[in-house]
Amino acid sequence: MNKIILRTLFWTPRILGILFILFLGMFSFDVFEEGGSFWLMLGGFLIHNIPAFFLLVSLILGWRWEWVGALGFITFGVWYITLAISRDRSASTYLLLTGIPFLIGILFLVGWFYRKRTRN
Repeated sequence: MNKIILRTLFWTPRILGILFILFLGMFSFDVFEEGGSFWLMLGGFLIHNIPAFFLLVSLILGWRWEWVGALGFITFGVWYITLAISRDRSASTYLLLTGIPFLIGILFLVGWFYRKRTRN
């Protein structure tokens, strides 16, 4: 396997994971517009960031063990589908909030398979 392809398989899911976590975290800043006490806003901010924290842990563990990153991001995609299936959402919302984590999880999985194959 070409070194450029292996390097791309290593860095692409990690960079996309960082960008997606920052994208999710951006939505939690709306708590500060609602007003209220500092502790109430801080609690709302932390609660809104639970999915981002889960993905951050998955990314950190997936940096070393790609299968953990794959499992974490794919689990997030399945969780979001089951959570939001009862709500009336557009197809673009589903594609954005589930498609990107599925893509990142698949890239982690492909990187894990290729790395495992090249070690043997």
